[in-house]
Amino acid sequence: MSHGSARISTDKLNLGRVNSWRMEASPTVLKHSELTEKIIGVFYAVYNELGYGFLESTYAEAMVIALEDAGLKVAREVSVPVWFRGRKAGQYFADLLVEGTVLLELKTAKQIDSSHEAQLLHYLRATEIEVGLLLNFGARSQFRRLLFDNPRKQILANPCQSVAEVLA
Repeated sequence: MSHGSARISTDKLNLGRVNSWRMEASPTVLKHSELTEKIIGVFYAVYNELGYGFLESTYAEAMVIALEDAGLKVAREVSVPVWFRGRKAGQYFADLLVEGTVLLELKTAKQIDSSHEAQLLHYLRATEIEVGLLLNFGARSQFRRLLFDNPRKQILANPCQSVAEVLA
């Protein structure tokens, strides 16, 4: 399944170009980087404190508590309607929305796979939100940072209210 022009950043280190003298990281400015770094820090704090083995709902509530303690606004179970030809064709619920700008999808899987990434990309495509984090509370903690720029979204008609307005 193709997801158009979505870009995926992962928890794997990207060292950029390598020359014969030294290794340099190419400078990259990521959209909402300060916020996503803070969220990822909270994710690891929650993971380190709880460990793995709980239900996704337990981690979701723990994330809400920890994100609010970090001074961030959080909405849980955010409605993500899907529109087709001007009519509502489906309804999904994203796990968390932080500061009205970053969607979080939580998992408790053995490892993140392409179906998890596809789910978050669909949420990003169906909303005006451009950045999402896939956070896995499995035996090995993992995250993926996904970006789907609004100018690249191919939604013909989406009369729904912006998900970002949930926290307003």
